Amino acid sequence: MSEFYKEKKIEQDDEIKELKDLISKKEEYINSLLQKIEILNSELNNRDNQLRIISNSLSWKLTKPLRSISSLIRKVVIKFKKLKKYINYCKKTDKPTAKYWIKFEKQILTLNENVHKRIGDNYQKWICNNELTNEDLKKQQNQNFNATPKISIVVPLYNTSIDFFRELLYSVEFQTYNNWELCLADGSEEKINEIEKMCRKDLRIKYKYIGENKGISGNTNEAIKLATGDFIAFMDHDDLLPLNSLYEIVKCINENSDVDFIYTDEDKITSNIDLRFEPHFKPDYAPDTLRANNYICHFSVFRNDLVKSIGLFNSKYDGSQDYDFVLRASEKAKKIIHISKVLYHWRVHKQSTSMKFDVKPYVINAGKLAIEDHLKRIGLEGKVFLGINSGTYGIDYKVKGNPKVSILIPNKDGVSILKNCVDSICNKTTYDNYEIVIIENNSEEERTFEYYKELEKNPKIKIIYYKEKGFNYSKIINFGVRNTNSDFVVQLNNDTEILTPNWLERMIGFCQRDDVGAVGVKMYYPDFTIQHAGLIIGCHQVASHVFKGLPKDKSGYFGTENLIQNLNAVTAACIMTKRSIYEEVGFMNEKFAVSFNDIDFCLKIREKNKLIVYNPYVELIHYESKTRGNDLVPDKIERFKKEIDLFLETWKDKLDKGDEYYNKNFSLNSDQYAIKTEK
Repeated sequence: MSEFYKEKKIEQDDEIKELKDLISKKEEYINSLLQKIEILNSELNNRDNQLRIISNSLSWKLTKPLRSISSLIRKVVIKFKKLKKYINYCKKTDKPTAKYWIKFEKQILTLNENVHKRIGDNYQKWICNNELTNEDLKKQQNQNFNATPKISIVVPLYNTSIDFFRELLYSVEFQTYNNWELCLADGSEEKINEIEKMCRKDLRIKYKYIGENKGISGNTNEAIKLATGDFIAFMDHDDLLPLNSLYEIVKCINENSDVDFIYTDEDKITSNIDLRFEPHFKPDYAPDTLRANNYICHFSVFRNDLVKSIGLFNSKYDGSQDYDFVLRASEKAKKIIHISKVLYHWRVHKQSTSMKFDVKPYVINAGKLAIEDHLKRIGLEGKVFLGINSGTYGIDYKVKGNPKVSILIPNKDGVSILKNCVDSICNKTTYDNYEIVIIENNSEEERTFEYYKELEKNPKIKIIYYKEKGFNYSKIINFGVRNTNSDFVVQLNNDTEILTPNWLERMIGFCQRDDVGAVGVKMYYPDFTIQHAGLIIGCHQVASHVFKGLPKDKSGYFGTENLIQNLNAVTAACIMTKRSIYEEVGFMNEKFAVSFNDIDFCLKIREKNKLIVYNPYVELIHYESKTRGNDLVPDKIERFKKEIDLFLETWKDKLDKGDEYYNKNFSLNSDQYAIKTEK
């Protein structure tokens, strides 16, 4: 027996030796791969240093390294993919060594995630398509504007990184428009001689050492006091401007002599200024969107007279002092223009608010206070609450009086569906002064009318009978509106289910405002993926619901689906308007029998300079037209085509101009806020 165990022991020793040899070989292999990645990263750093070298040709300095770096980055990504694939293979086929590879896997996957986050494949394509050429830059430098306003760039400094400041300085000094001044107020604990020395090289740079830290608002105000320009632009001490930023601002001023507030799109950078990511392509000015979050942010430029009229920054809002300032400016600005170009690079590092709002919770609280004070100044009563996403906000406006609401529900048979809808209203609605008006449309089943008799026992429910044959949604709604006398009207599909108890209060609060024409809601499919979060005009030729199919617990582009915002249209599956709006716009267009009637209705409201509000804090389930029947039969296809043609003809000018709330840098072939990669 002892000999047997000896033999087994020898066999085990041999197996252990083989495993050790295998681990050793694989360790050598993975170390070799990691060394190659390190070499590539080292080469990236060398390219990064190239960007810091000032040459006679600035366009070459900023564009050629970027092109070569894009190729280099792709090599890194490919190497990461190969390494990840190899690790997965080892884990499946060689269990004794799996633990060894797992400890490498976490490190590699983290690196891989960071690289992909910084690269952003679609955005890199966009950059390539929109990158300025040498000829573009020279043309801008030689441009003769009729108006050449001085732009004062205001920057508060505090313990500023010398490297970051040097890059900021370069990005301003080499602008293609040169009538600017850089106003710097330094609240650092000690004066940084190297920074002061760099400032002496250009007479357009004004540097003041404050001698104390007055906080972000106080330091900014000291910088504003140095400004003598016609317009004042605000910039953080660790950020950068693309070479054409001031040129585009001045071009806008020349084209709009009455503009006094301009903002632009932006993206993010890290210490490697050549790696741009997370572009923020913004909507045009939208007051309700602004009250939901400071989407305007960078790059913001204000006429000096406007700044004088609204006052300086207020330390009461430190952390969100720029949000307060933008809100105050929006209250008095005669004209606000958005330039849909990336004209600002926001630096991401551990201490910056660009990293994530959770780093500085006081920023969020200061923002809430800024909105509350803004509402008081403009005479609106509302309760501000923290939004779904960090750094965003919601508002419940106070309902004035006790206005009556008529909830119009067109219906043909489908008792079980209608019952689910009506029960959800009756069981969940917290607002009392409403009526349910079911518009009966040629039902055929006896049990439908039996259910109506049961419903009419409820004093809040009445049935009215639309007797024309065929289905024409617009005619049915117009009939319903003419048979009501309520202050507000809700169009509601019979295949919906209310989820939010105070849904009517939240809709009335917005709808009663003089500047609002209609309010829409967030709707889910039964599996709680998004069915409706607003509409994009021009998407997929006519219009499309945004973020359709996005799971409730996932976030779309900048969390837009969770923001109260102004849009051009919302679905009439659940929409509230003042009753007077129908008469003002000529009711629903009855030529749109089935499709696009709600979009047409919303666009007619927009023509009256009324806002459309999407409120994601009102949630419903939409079972998606279960009672409507098959739309793929020939006569319905023909009808659908005619309605498309009618819409394209009716709203040609609007479609040509584009949806002002959907940035032109997004593709109209996607409803997911996809970046446009084609030229």
